[in-house]
Amino acid sequence: MLDIDRFISDCIEAVEQDPTHGAALEVMQRALSDPSDVVAALGEPTKPGITALYQSPKLTIINLAWKPSTTVPPHNHEMWAVIGLYGGREDNIFWRRVKDHPDGIIEAAGAQALSTGDVCPLGRDIIHSVTNPIPRLTGALHIYGGDFFEAERSEWEAERLTEHKLDIEEVRARFAD
Repeated sequence: MLDIDRFISDCIEAVEQDPTHGAALEVMQRALSDPSDVVAALGEPTKPGITALYQSPKLTIINLAWKPSTTVPPHNHEMWAVIGLYGGREDNIFWRRVKDHPDGIIEAAGAQALSTGDVCPLGRDIIHSVTNPIPRLTGALHIYGGDFFEAERSEWEAERLTEHKLDIEEVRARFAD
């Protein structure tokens, strides 16, 4: 079974040794080498939500449970991230800013589906939207290279893809029952 306290201390050490996502990626890959170990440590998700396992100015570790058919609109993190799925699936669309557009409009630039056991690093400048496309909860560990809850970030509204300031309380509400 995964030792959550050890996982957190390994992430802290990784960020101290390497401020990029490289060392944290290795920690996540080890943790997700057997997703059932993560489930044994955290429990099978029974309701959606965002649970902070660790939070500091340099590092945030989150346990996320996504509702079925939930989509989070395009957003950025303004820090690197490493995502590891321990149950379910998530579909990511990656976006890029339309060059020289005054409203911060974005356009699709790629996509990646993640399934149980997959680990995905995201660079500091990545913009992505995420969907849980399956009819059950999806569980994921996220490691962020900064304070996920305090960073000023952007979100793009779904219809016109125009940029506005992300409201973290709105994000929390999307993941609530």
